[in-house]
Amino acid sequence: MDVFYGAIQALFSVSLEVDEGEIVTLIGANGAGKSTLLKTISGLLKPRTGSIYFENEDLTKKSPIEIVKSGISHVPEGRRVFPEMTVIENLELGAYVRKDRSEVEKDLKIVFERFPRLYERRNQLAGTLSGGEQQMLAIGRALMSRPRLLLLDEPSMGLAPILVSEIFEIIKEINARGTTILLIEQNANMALSVANRAYVIETGRIVLSGTSQEVASNPDVKKAYLGG
Repeated sequence: MDVFYGAIQALFSVSLEVDEGEIVTLIGANGAGKSTLLKTISGLLKPRTGSIYFENEDLTKKSPIEIVKSGISHVPEGRRVFPEMTVIENLELGAYVRKDRSEVEKDLKIVFERFPRLYERRNQLAGTLSGGEQQMLAIGRALMSRPRLLLLDEPSMGLAPILVSEIFEIIKEINARGTTILLIEQNANMALSVANRAYVIETGRIVLSGTSQEVASNPDVKKAYLGG
């Protein structure tokens, strides 16, 4: 697919697939088009050409709300929690497309079990949380819509190394429980260590794809992204 910002083309004939149950990672430098791709999948941008299919359903003409209802949730870069709302209000907002209140309450409990710190701070304003706690809240909020595909944009950005490890353990656990994940991550070593497959994007074009091992052992990738 091709995606434009006004007259400027951001993605060129991009094609990728994420199979059910996988973690797929997209690696590339800043400005390569990674976030643009996630925004297009979640309906915030529309492709000029091409289509996006999820479970045999064409998402291209759907609104962002319809896409959430279809089973896709997006954790944007920079977390984007609602700072003037409490932790619990942020989480409940993640379930706004759902009508099954009793199941929503169950999922709230599951999120609090997974993120005990959020439970401790459940009545605190989200803007007063640390960066790591806000990232947990953003992921928890996305999980409240019960997504089958989770789009994660730079989940470790700005976090201390110990928290990065914690966030990646959470990503593996979410995937092990059955959620498919498309992951964008500056920390390419970390991303490749948890992903099944990887794509490399440069200036809006996919230039390489393969299993995580294949991509990690590619000399150009080592040099550009893995500190080799």
